[in-house]
Amino acid sequence: MDYSVGQVAGFAGVTVRTLHHYDDIGLLVPSERSHAGHRRYSDADLDRLQQILFYRQLGFPLDEVAALLDDPDADPRAHLRRQHELLTARIEKLRKMAAAVEHAMEARKMGLNLTPEEKFEVFGDQDPEQYAEEVEARWGETDEYAESQRRTASYTKEDWQRIQAEAAEWGERYVALMSAGEDPTGEAAMALAEEHRQHICRSFYECSYELHRCLGEMYVSDERFKAFYDAMRPGLAEHLRDAITANASRHTS
Repeated sequence: MDYSVGQVAGFAGVTVRTLHHYDDIGLLVPSERSHAGHRRYSDADLDRLQQILFYRQLGFPLDEVAALLDDPDADPRAHLRRQHELLTARIEKLRKMAAAVEHAMEARKMGLNLTPEEKFEVFGDQDPEQYAEEVEARWGETDEYAESQRRTASYTKEDWQRIQAEAAEWGERYVALMSAGEDPTGEAAMALAEEHRQHICRSFYECSYELHRCLGEMYVSDERFKAFYDAMRPGLAEHLRDAITANASRHTS
């Protein structure tokens, strides 16, 4: 069977203009033309379009997509294997993004039941709702977000002051640990990493070891978190990440 450009656009969820462009650049040239010169696409053309759209969804530019699909040494199984690898990497990236609930989710309703004076007293010049919209858009459907929302909605000024004080005291001890030259995979560092995880569990949501491992990676990869921890002591973000990883491994292996 063959299909018109309009039919193919409907099947694939793309515009006719997009298909025309793919034809013009040689990325997807229809196998046939009607007597009137209209494009007609075969099943093989649809298969190629599926491959094109897959790579486009993963962010590949059109010239790279063409190079991948026109590789004479590649076969359909090679494309499937590559797609599986890319999807696995995307899933891992999304999992790590979801792990960002730890610090960012704290902002959503942090201090909504406080007066402006109390907010300033607890948080100083840091706006606890600075990333509220971003947080809700990215993680609003997660169980961790819901649990954090439920708990923090009822927190008083004293609750927030206690949480802030606990975090500050932990930070001082971690700086002292690094100053003493402790290895991040040593017992002392892993113990403080476990305290960090337990603080999240007590204050916001149940933080599994796997989720905590993801948070550790985020502390290094997200410049906002890296700046926060490195402000305590240069290199603290990486040190803490390694301690969290070691602590998670010993509890899950």
